[in-house]
Amino acid sequence: MQIIVQDFEPRGEGVESGPRFDGYDGSEGRMTGNRDALRAGEIRAGEIRVGLIGYGFAGRTFHAPLLRTVPGLKVTVVGSTRRDAVQADFPEAAVCSAEETTTHPDVDLVVVATPNDSHFPLAAAALRAGKHVVVDKPFTVTLAEARELVRIARENDRLLSVFQNRRWYSEVLATKAMVQSGVLGDIVHYECHMDRFRPNVRQRWRENPGVGAGLWFDLGPHLIDQALHLFGMPNSVNANFAIQRDGGQTDDWAHVQLNYDRLRVVMQASLLVAWGQGTGGGPRSALHGTRASWAKFGGDVQEPQLMAGMLPDQPGFGVDADPGVLYDGDTGEETKIPAPVGDQRPYYAGVRDAILEGRPAPISGEHGVAVMAILEASFESGRLGQVLAIPLTPAERAAWEHANAAAR
Repeated sequence: MQIIVQDFEPRGEGVESGPRFDGYDGSEGRMTGNRDALRAGEIRAGEIRVGLIGYGFAGRTFHAPLLRTVPGLKVTVVGSTRRDAVQADFPEAAVCSAEETTTHPDVDLVVVATPNDSHFPLAAAALRAGKHVVVDKPFTVTLAEARELVRIARENDRLLSVFQNRRWYSEVLATKAMVQSGVLGDIVHYECHMDRFRPNVRQRWRENPGVGAGLWFDLGPHLIDQALHLFGMPNSVNANFAIQRDGGQTDDWAHVQLNYDRLRVVMQASLLVAWGQGTGGGPRSALHGTRASWAKFGGDVQEPQLMAGMLPDQPGFGVDADPGVLYDGDTGEETKIPAPVGDQRPYYAGVRDAILEGRPAPISGEHGVAVMAILEASFESGRLGQVLAIPLTPAERAAWEHANAAAR
């Protein structure tokens, strides 16, 4: 049995053209024509000047290598206190404070890769200064902040996008290919794990009590976005959280379920699962349908490659040697299906094309609002022990549907 897995093309050069999406006015339920306004007046010769705020793990490991290897983007300013690290990688870039980067005259696009609770104020300042903005996940720390950011972006006619890089991981590309293939029949169950083994509590903001801290705030936005990307908007959510490590102060175990008409999506994250370090143990992703099942055990290789200093334009980058396995329901026959090559660069190529050509943003602010609505509802569900509806207004659902359709 042959399953065709389509890679994103061209690698690092662009994204497929599609229907134009120039904005959505959720208050009136109509499209707004702001394509020309999406173009920063300062952009010349097709090169977008980027201000990267934050040069910690996310900024240095993910954003910097992608920005260096996508044509048409140039990092001109970095907002960081780690001057030596920045200048080693970007010797020509100016180094200044985070706040200065949001209004810097040599910046067209601001990328916010800072601790969670600073996302909103930095992104809002950049949008008000006339910059286009990419925000690392989580979009914000509250649904109210997410709604306000989208409002500010519309008011200032700027592009606002959320960095959900896992959509371009081999594991997620493989899952999407299986969903679209139809070989499983009607899909009734999707399960995805992001498990790690980190028994020792570390002194860092993610593990200290506070707004935007904890395991589910760290990994939940990825898992929720994957579900929305693959299956659309659920009807409701129910969740359970726990602190299982000695000395833990924030959640380190999460079990969250999204409920569709027939389909159930189960998202699991833990910091006390030892088999999550390799390809052994249970599957990271699994699909079950009325005719067959499919599972993927090993994870995407891009993060360890980036951590080792490999750049996305080097040979072998993103090549995942671990195949998915198809299990035929009638015969029990197992068929190995090669994983597609992972490559996150189409995200930034899509941001570039949205700014320069008015194409749809690859992941819009409306997507960010939808993820935050589910994230916030999941925490409330865990607190109350109840199944809760997704707290989106009809206008917000319509905005998400328009953005989702336009970006396909």
